[in-house]
Amino acid sequence: MFIKLYAIALPVFFAIDMVWLGIVAKDFYRGQIGTLMKSDVNWTAGIIFYLIFIVGLVVFVITPAVERGSWTHALLFGALFGFVCYATYDLTNLAVAKDWPLLVTIVDLAWGAVLAASVSTATYFIASKIGL
Repeated sequence: MFIKLYAIALPVFFAIDMVWLGIVAKDFYRGQIGTLMKSDVNWTAGIIFYLIFIVGLVVFVITPAVERGSWTHALLFGALFGFVCYATYDLTNLAVAKDWPLLVTIVDLAWGAVLAASVSTATYFIASKIGL
């Protein structure tokens, strides 16, 4: 079941996060941390993060939600998982990076929760619809 849930969650995750990064918050991050950003994105590192993050969603959130038959489990635990994962990055940066903005941390923590909750819930409903 892992592979099938992962195959559902992966494009859902990319679609939602690309809307966020490419449209909604496109100028936000550049305006807040532009001086800290590299001119050339390390796509390999970014993709590896996404692939690992989705493994965590499937293992710790989506599979248990499907097994329980509970979309609310997917929603609530997805939000918690996203919040915790994004907190690891953002609060560490806030603690050790020079000039890391508090606003970026707050926005990113909220986004991590919304993103993971959305992906988990959407994946749950798709999986339910196709009989997983």
